[in-house]
Amino acid sequence: MCSPEPINCFPMLVNILSNTFLRLFNSTARFRVWSELFYTAENTELKKYIFFGLFTYLLVLAAGLPPLFAMSNVEDYKVKSTSC
Repeated sequence: MCSPEPINCFPMLVNILSNTFLRLFNSTARFRVWSELFYTAENTELKKYIFFGLFTYLLVLAAGLPPLFAMSNVEDYKVKSTSC
């Protein structure tokens, strides 16, 4: 029942235990577990949200990196360090 990947073992264990308890209490309902890495349905709103979130993050990152390099050069100038 459990494939070699450990990520699949816990959901299968929970499924087996849940169905066992349901049978003990004479229920006709059953749990089923699917193993998919990602939700495959097209959701354009979610894609837009993820895109703009990542785009905003990259803009902030791009705005913050050049001053870091500039400050390093200024510090090198202050201590009069040279590279060989």
